[in-house]
Amino acid sequence: MCGIAGEIRFDGSLADPRAVASMMDVLAPRGPDGAGLEARGAVAFGHRRLRIIDLSDKAAQPMVDPDLGLSLTFNGCIYNYPELRRELEAKGYRFFSDGDTEVILKAYHAWGDTCVERFHGMFAFVIAEHDTGTVTLARDRLGIKPLYYSQGARLLRFASSLPALLATPDVDRSIDREALHNYMSFHAVVPPPRTILNGVRKLAAATVRRYATDGSFAERTYWRPSHERRPADAGMTARDWRDRVLEALRVAVRRRMVADVPVGVLLSGGVDSSIIVGLLAEEGQSDLATFSIGFEEANGEKGDEFLYSDLIARTFGTDHHKIFVPSSDLMGALPDTIHAMSEPMVSYDNIGFYLLSREVSKSIKVVQSGQGADEIFAGYHWYPPLADSNDVVGDYAHGFFDRDHATLARQLGPEWMADTDASRDLVAAHLLADGAATPVDRALRLDSQVMLVDDPVKRVDNMTMAWGLEARVPFLDHELVELAATIPHAFKLAHGGKGVLKDAARLVVPHEVIDRPKGYFPVPQLKYISGPYLGMVKDVLGSERARERGLFRQDYLDTLFADPVSHITPLRGSELWQVALLESWLQSHGI
Repeated sequence: MCGIAGEIRFDGSLADPRAVASMMDVLAPRGPDGAGLEARGAVAFGHRRLRIIDLSDKAAQPMVDPDLGLSLTFNGCIYNYPELRRELEAKGYRFFSDGDTEVILKAYHAWGDTCVERFHGMFAFVIAEHDTGTVTLARDRLGIKPLYYSQGARLLRFASSLPALLATPDVDRSIDREALHNYMSFHAVVPPPRTILNGVRKLAAATVRRYATDGSFAERTYWRPSHERRPADAGMTARDWRDRVLEALRVAVRRRMVADVPVGVLLSGGVDSSIIVGLLAEEGQSDLATFSIGFEEANGEKGDEFLYSDLIARTFGTDHHKIFVPSSDLMGALPDTIHAMSEPMVSYDNIGFYLLSREVSKSIKVVQSGQGADEIFAGYHWYPPLADSNDVVGDYAHGFFDRDHATLARQLGPEWMADTDASRDLVAAHLLADGAATPVDRALRLDSQVMLVDDPVKRVDNMTMAWGLEARVPFLDHELVELAATIPHAFKLAHGGKGVLKDAARLVVPHEVIDRPKGYFPVPQLKYISGPYLGMVKDVLGSERARERGLFRQDYLDTLFADPVSHITPLRGSELWQVALLESWLQSHGI
């Protein structure tokens, strides 16, 4: 896990190492263990390193293989690199390092850009061919690793975070109105290629893009799992699916144990993280470090789930660490949490993951985490109503959207409104595409391939990497995701959601963590804004910069200030926090 950056020139001039160095400075928290920069003609690559696999300098990046004529900068982890290395050695390739980075170089030389289809893991990488000048960008199937870029007629710059690109000159910092519509309606999910800024874009998940020396490019999507039933599975029972899911999850967890440093677990106490702990215990991992976080309660809402995380820790004898955050510490950490976001993200989980990662990183470099289970096994409340839906677009929007187009028009300043109902149009295009059997399958496909990438996954990457902590997500093993997509939705909706996963979990963890209401990272102070938190958001939204920008109508803000607790979105979020977070992020990055 690292940070990558680079510049590619298309006008015959030399790439600017100073611009790459500026981006690397911003990315320093992602890779505190080392830095490298390599410039070769029109291409300059930078890298910030977090040493996880092959801790020697032989695996330093950018990695250059002069014999193959390739240079690489890479962020992520290829879990099956030992198997691929043996296959490549049988083809005659010789290695000078012991990690996964060099395996990508050799695999690219052996199989071209189709090498990505052989990788099990999370990755964003850029490879330059010395002889042809071709540059290839690639991102993993589920978008676990980010890849942002800023492109003009004469050059392309790329980086692991949006703020890194802002450290270079000539980036258009104007706000993208359609992305703003997504932020306000699609629960802060801004799908690729857009970001909140017109001048920065991001490569979509499961995408390979190849640039020629003149700046022209071609790209392809190399993975698109079917959400339809397979005839061979017609006779599968609930027990059959349970056993398949459990075995696939065992494999996914085992894969993510590969490391030359200890691997811990972020333990919320829910079924998802608990089953990871149980399966790691099955694998014989002793003295497993587990970490949980809690906050003060507010408005009668409890701020921790220590009851359940303690139960799992006792059951499996983990080296458990509980982190309690008083309200005063929470407020003090909010500015840094917001600054650590590559894009504005409204979920309260951000502050939880940020503070949890801060403490975890003091003792460990790698953790497994339970993100993705809800999106692939139907754990959210909006899936059951879709089982009998005759209007999947309308019913999905009713369950997930923070507000509709007409409501948004009464809240945004008139110059900031998109010309069309951009969020509903975007969601409709995904939901109505071929390749999904039922309305529930259509929603699961949208959430696992769009929402998940630009909300939970991005949140975990940003907040853990702010402290040089690598987070691995076994529920997003692509083979497990492919399996889950074929399971009839009735098995997933059972037991109040995630039925087949809960059935599998009963074979591993105590029933108390399964037979309980769904939990989440509760941060009540940011849902029920009052006292000093209300003063803080008033200061942000009443600042001169906010007034000059005029994103929101003043009468809308006045309504929120008067009674914040009464304005909660369908997904249990504070409208006031949503607007304040956006303005805070823009100000934090000088926009």
